[in-house]
Amino acid sequence: QVQLVESGGGLVQTGGSLRLSCAASGTKFSASAIGWYRQAPGHQREWVASITSSGGTHYADSVQGRFTISRDNAKNTGYLRMNSLKLEDTGVYYCNIDPHRLWMDPYGNYDYWGQGTQVTVSS
Repeated sequence: QVQLVESGGGLVQTGGSLRLSCAASGTKFSASAIGWYRQAPGHQREWVASITSSGGTHYADSVQGRFTISRDNAKNTGYLRMNSLKLEDTGVYYCNIDPHRLWMDPYGNYDYWGQGTQVTVSS
């Protein structure tokens, strides 16, 4: 059974930085794509970034150039470094993994999710 534990969220001012972590278990981590999603209040969950098993990355236009996704297969952990944070980055951030696809499903059609980690950006 896949288990996902996100951490690293918090309260930060605009322009600040945070690094989120995603500890995964229950699947072959090194062979899986990893993705980050977020859900702002009153909005649907949206895809943010993906990294393939070989390290290829892809970002939503809204975070391109500010966020960096990475992974440490030895630790079964994925990361999302967020710089130059904006008010609109506020939300609950979730990670997920997919051992069956090269890239994460941008629509987040997965049966399992972690509890997420809250990111709040204030002015």
